[in-house]
Amino acid sequence: MMATLEHTNFTVSDPQASAAWMQQVFGWKTRWEGPAISGGYTVHVGSAHTYLALYKPDAPKPLVESSYDIVGGLNHVGVLVEDIDATEAKVRKAGFEPHNHADYEPGRRFYFRDDNGIEFEVVQYD
Repeated sequence: MMATLEHTNFTVSDPQASAAWMQQVFGWKTRWEGPAISGGYTVHVGSAHTYLALYKPDAPKPLVESSYDIVGGLNHVGVLVEDIDATEAKVRKAGFEPHNHADYEPGRRFYFRDDNGIEFEVVQYD
């Protein structure tokens, strides 16, 4: 049996606000939320089987370097969608600017950064 990625946990400035735009753009649901490690707060948003854990520490610090230059850095989150054009419209409506559009095997894609500076890659397979 092949393993499945169940969740990824990363730090954001406002977990509830991040979960709200993800619900609007990707159609995800909040699975759980509550107090977390070291006085922080976490929201789990996603599907019945996979999710993102959006964690806010008690005293968040902004990222000062590119994640691509840090070993262990989160470079981007890839999200597979059925209708990339409809999703791009939702991304724009949420206030984010799509960039780096490409159409190559195995499908179409674009990227955008959220208000935390986290890069998302949106993909639709042909």
